[in-house]
Amino acid sequence: MRTLTFTLIIITLMSSCSQNPERQTVVAEDNPLLNSWDTPFGVPPYHLIKNKHYLPAFEKAMEEHNQEIKAIIENKDQPSFENVAEALEKSGAMLDKIANVFYPVNSAHTNDSLKEVASTVAPKLSAHSDEILLNPALFDKVKAVYEQKEALNLEGEELRLLEETYKRFVRAGAALDETSRTRLKDINQRLAELSEKFGQNLLDETNDFEYHITDEADLGNLPSNLLATAKKEAEKRNKTEGWVFTLQRPSINPFLQYSPSREGRKILFDGYAMRANNGNDKDNKALLSEMANLRVERANLLGHTTHAHYVLEENMAENPGKVYEFIDQIWRPALEVAKKERADMQQLMNDDGVEGQLTGPDWRFYTEKVRKARYDFDEEALRPYFEVNAVRDGVFEVCRRLFGLTFHELADAPRWHPDQQVFEVKEADGSHLGVVYMDFFMRESKRGGAWMNSIREQSNRDEFITPIVTNNFNFPPPTDDTPSLLSLSEASTLFHEFGHALHGLFSNVKYQLFEGTSVPRDFVEFPSQVMENWMAEPEVLRLFAKHYQTGEVIPDEFIEKMSASGKFNQGFTTVEYLAASYLDLAWHSLEAPMNGDVNAFEQTAMDKIGLIEEIIPRYRSTYFAHIFSGGYSSGYYSYIWSEVLDADAFNAFKEAGLFDQELAGRYRKMLSMGGSVPGMELYRTFRGREPQIDPLLEKRGLTGE
Repeated sequence: MRTLTFTLIIITLMSSCSQNPERQTVVAEDNPLLNSWDTPFGVPPYHLIKNKHYLPAFEKAMEEHNQEIKAIIENKDQPSFENVAEALEKSGAMLDKIANVFYPVNSAHTNDSLKEVASTVAPKLSAHSDEILLNPALFDKVKAVYEQKEALNLEGEELRLLEETYKRFVRAGAALDETSRTRLKDINQRLAELSEKFGQNLLDETNDFEYHITDEADLGNLPSNLLATAKKEAEKRNKTEGWVFTLQRPSINPFLQYSPSREGRKILFDGYAMRANNGNDKDNKALLSEMANLRVERANLLGHTTHAHYVLEENMAENPGKVYEFIDQIWRPALEVAKKERADMQQLMNDDGVEGQLTGPDWRFYTEKVRKARYDFDEEALRPYFEVNAVRDGVFEVCRRLFGLTFHELADAPRWHPDQQVFEVKEADGSHLGVVYMDFFMRESKRGGAWMNSIREQSNRDEFITPIVTNNFNFPPPTDDTPSLLSLSEASTLFHEFGHALHGLFSNVKYQLFEGTSVPRDFVEFPSQVMENWMAEPEVLRLFAKHYQTGEVIPDEFIEKMSASGKFNQGFTTVEYLAASYLDLAWHSLEAPMNGDVNAFEQTAMDKIGLIEEIIPRYRSTYFAHIFSGGYSSGYYSYIWSEVLDADAFNAFKEAGLFDQELAGRYRKMLSMGGSVPGMELYRTFRGREPQIDPLLEKRGLTGE
């Protein structure tokens, strides 16, 4: 999954209800965040930045931003594109700089002090953003320029900047009356508090859970490197014997796949499925219910029927009706395939002498049994061929062959955690393109999942500013005996996130507003999902998938089995994902506040689509961070919308050649334009037509053939 950047006039920021941290005065001379940075390629001086520096830096940056806005408002010259639209785009540079340093660290290596900074500063940032976007005098200036746009003869990015600036003020509520604007500010601030609290509760619930076992028989055929990780986790939690499994995916998923203990699988499965839903002080039900209701109220204030209508008018899909129409086309065949998969596993479970019905905790265990029986294929046998640095080098090689890029490690570059790797990215001619940070391993200080951040966004307004991006993962760390060995899915995730990194690195726009991944939500996952396709190609696998001990290239029989089983279990995968997409839309299609039980609301939404009881949504409401503490509200469907684009686009490479230079150049050109051109227009220019859904259905085995 990609994290939004923090340009204050563009997005709503997040916070929690924690107490303010103790105020610390840090003068500019002592605060590296406020000074110029003498570092390689201008990367942040993480080795100098302390927790105490962030809050004073945020406050100083907001003061500076306020002065810049004041200068725009008080400018006596006739409002113009330059002294309003461009001046606004230039303003807040220091604030963007501070936020782009803080938020990636807070997501990937947080602590109590950083959490308190986030809790304190986010309501301030929300209020600060509202003071700008809801300022009547400033809006009058924006409106005055917008109303003369025909006479200004603007083109390209300049015209789009003016249009988007005006639209963002209107969407933020600038055209409302004073009473409504005041209420909107209150809503935004409360949403910021609730959003941050939701995320912190989820992180705490995930970290607090442990399943300690001492019976070796319960381990089944779990790989030795994962057992070593579980042993180390037990030691870290002061257990004198046995193994500890957690709710982090590299821990829970293999256990669910390979442990013969049905009781143990249920304990872990229920622990995951009930996160932040246990009636304690980390319970998220009241928070998310209030958030959904506030979003309804805000959408109504802004003239929209629902929050989904408000969000989707900015996306390629345009409105909830089109989203429902789209996902319904995939849901029906996917559910039928999932029911067939259920029947296969039920039969195998009964053949094993296990009485009763197949349940959610059984699904992954019997999936592996069916996979092995049908394809003679054990995914764990692939791990030795997917050592994390080898997979990294694989994606680097794909980028070299497609785009001529080379990657050069910056061993002495500052970083926020010693596990990080830092690379300069160069063009084929040796010129500098950007910097990418890679942060591979799971830890308690890192939120779950995988994502990309922009640490510095590209722009070319006064001079060309090169991008700095980071990829973040939760892979199993090395043990004393083995390096980090990835599953097939984890290897695919590495390629996926690097697609986001490329989107940021390739950016070539004038205005930061349009850089890289600043595109509609249902376009942003397209470049990442395209990259997954290359990883699965036999030609590419042979480039990097080599046994970490022997150097043996992955055997052809393994590749053939991977290919043969590629559509296996796609009913489950598609259904659990789409169920979460429907759940997102259910919460955000409310036309009036919902005052009932959260779990009952969720169950009603799932009953409506006919979700079978053996599958739960990929994210249930109380741990659906994408929509309640991230930027995906009303937009979780975008992954599969983007997959339609990526399947259709990769077909072009299959037809022209995996590393066709002319096609790769057109693809890069599309990504380089970021949000400066509407997403569908970009795609049509690249492909010569709009995308077709058939390649996706074929790829997932949902055609009924």
